[in-house]
Amino acid sequence: MSSSPLFAAAGLGYLLAMVIYIAYFVTGRDIVGRVASSVAVVSFACHTGAFAIRWFAFSQMYNLGFFQSIPITNLYESLVFFAWCLILGNILVESYYKIRAFGALAAMLAGMAIAFIDTTGMSKDIQPILPALKSNWLLAHASLSFVAYAAFAVSFIAAVLHLALSDKRKSSGVYLFWTGTLSLFIFTMGGMLADMILKASSGDREGMSKPFSDLFRRADGSDIAIIIVGFITVWLFLWYFGNFIAGLAEKLGLTQDLLEELTYKAISVGFPVFTVGGLIFGAIWADKAWGHYWSWDPKETWSLITWLIYAFYLHGRYMRGWQGRKVTVIAVIGFLSTIFTYVGVNLLLSGLHSYGTF
Repeated sequence: MSSSPLFAAAGLGYLLAMVIYIAYFVTGRDIVGRVASSVAVVSFACHTGAFAIRWFAFSQMYNLGFFQSIPITNLYESLVFFAWCLILGNILVESYYKIRAFGALAAMLAGMAIAFIDTTGMSKDIQPILPALKSNWLLAHASLSFVAYAAFAVSFIAAVLHLALSDKRKSSGVYLFWTGTLSLFIFTMGGMLADMILKASSGDREGMSKPFSDLFRRADGSDIAIIIVGFITVWLFLWYFGNFIAGLAEKLGLTQDLLEELTYKAISVGFPVFTVGGLIFGAIWADKAWGHYWSWDPKETWSLITWLIYAFYLHGRYMRGWQGRKVTVIAVIGFLSTIFTYVGVNLLLSGLHSYGTF
């Protein structure tokens, strides 16, 4: 049995849930919110089933043990697993805090991740596993890293909404920061998707493994100008409608204290998981696979940078008693570093972690 139909159903379900969540934001009707949550849960069940089928097929195809066969060995599989972790985090937030404000963004990111795979024509075939990946440390290192990434994504959503509520003056530094940061994230993800769609339409399968190679590595002066103008356009759009987002958050009963608490708790979960799974288990796996614990590979370096940013956030909270916008800004910067560690390093740089191709 193929996992692709269930993955496709999950992706469509997440996008449908996103639309219903938005309708809930606009109408404020609880019945609409419950429908959105139900669609997200059903889609998550399809997603879980599809991942389990692929895991079993991977194990059978290469006669690997349970821990060695978790399907997160390339970018396609890692995107699918990250989307799964993100929706799981949203379900936990909804059940614990009784709020649905994160559903639209979580469903959008998960749905876009799966739609990104289908739109670009990315290969869904189970690929031969590299010798370096045939290790029980794969489950410990890679899976825990993605769990941490999902927790950091939840903290990012909460942090952005907290900044949106904290200062609604369009000329303030806080307002410009959160709208600019969110614009950078949206523009980068949109640019990556557009670049890969263009490569897929032209039949450039090899070029699809390096999105942005044309936009950034070969861009001339006019291309750079177009990129800058595009980013500024997105930023101006968000700058103009930023208070509308804040108004919706307030309408749903979100408060600065709640969002700051959620940011802190999400990072408090993600940070130790990332420390143990991403850094410590990663170092052990590196020694088993390549004979050394640390080599300053780009992925390792950026993982350390991300760890230091979140360590600084927790140090400010625990030791210095920082609260409010000061530490929330650090949380936002931490997620930008997380995104570059996860996607940017593999797409723009080369190193020992470049095995994750399409």
